Amino acid sequence: MVAAANTGANSHYDIVIVGGGMVGISLALLLRAQQPWNILLIEAQELASSDGPVSGAYSSSFDARSTALSWSSKNIYQSIGLWPQLKKHLSAIAQIHVSDRGHVGMTRIDAGDANVDALGYVVENQWLGSVLLNQLTKTDIQLLGSCKLETIEPLASGMRLQLQQADKDLQTIETKLLVIADGAGSTTAQQLGIQSQSTPYDQTGIIANVSLEKPHGGVAYERFTDQGPMALLPLADFKGRPRSALVWTQPRAMAETLMAADEQAFLEQLQLRFGYRLGHFKQLGKRVAYPLALTTATEQVRRHLVVMGNAAHSLHPVAGQGFNLSLRDAAALANSLAEAGDRIGDLAVLQNYQQQQAIDQRNTVLFSDSLPKLFGLSSSIVALGRNSGLLAMDLIPSLRNSFAQFGMGMATREPGNG
Repeated sequence: MVAAANTGANSHYDIVIVGGGMVGISLALLLRAQQPWNILLIEAQELASSDGPVSGAYSSSFDARSTALSWSSKNIYQSIGLWPQLKKHLSAIAQIHVSDRGHVGMTRIDAGDANVDALGYVVENQWLGSVLLNQLTKTDIQLLGSCKLETIEPLASGMRLQLQQADKDLQTIETKLLVIADGAGSTTAQQLGIQSQSTPYDQTGIIANVSLEKPHGGVAYERFTDQGPMALLPLADFKGRPRSALVWTQPRAMAETLMAADEQAFLEQLQLRFGYRLGHFKQLGKRVAYPLALTTATEQVRRHLVVMGNAAHSLHPVAGQGFNLSLRDAAALANSLAEAGDRIGDLAVLQNYQQQQAIDQRNTVLFSDSLPKLFGLSSSIVALGRNSGLLAMDLIPSLRNSFAQFGMGMATREPGNG
């Protein structure tokens, strides 16, 4: 079971992580694999009961949201022993098919181009979260669910925090290092005067699972249209039915229309924009819509403080890079702290981590921001240039390999591999 956090007045921790989502739990597990630090994980929602284990049963539903894990993310989870469990319910990406609707430009990138078994893997968040939480139950990492961080007071030796857990008295604790990983536009970061710079795309992302007529064959489709990009990512079959996870970017007004449409009307519009490479779309899961923006924190490190995950950088979903970048950040931070000894909160140590990740972050943010803008331009000259690029990539193996290496998180030094 998850260890119940028995925090009395002025309890001391080495590391406190605010945010018990996939990034926060992954970081906690990566840290525990490095050193026996005293770690506390704080989550505003109720994640687990202190009087019993988190259920590890797989209860996939048609409505599950999904995450595309890169090849480098596989290696990170493999390094802490999670991959054998994760791979029970995921689908390997054997090929990425990129096309520009209404134009001849197209390219196909195969796992063989990069000499790997798969370019990435698609896993339902329900299963990924279950595996992460159950691994947490096997450690002495402490978890406070239904907990709000009321105040933060910087100290010479760390941070003093006041926590309010449901139906309990206010608690005061101290930590050498505070990690903020509670999502985009973090209110915790704002308490410390760390603001977010947000650039809206004036687009809405629609997410749903779709049942297919034809097997996807492990192909991930990235299709750019005049209304915005769409991706169909291969999922494991459910009850014998092939499925893909849809990520569909639309202008705000069109997204509202699609969200209000009945299932048949929605599938007809999806069929019109995507085509029939997967046959007819048969069934639609629950739709979720959210506004898209590029959001970055004005600061990522201070003395005794790190901002991570979507609180540090929230990206356009077009290339599926956001979570994978955050996981690489988490692995790099864990390595940096392991080398720091007792100096885990020192500014020099944290700045060194940020410098290590700066190129990876800059390139990934630029790529995720530029791609939808490039394919959103209607100029015939621009269309000719981008389609020439797609055709050249399809014909020249070295270009496909470079693209694949970047998408797999291999374009920069991998955390943990020196």
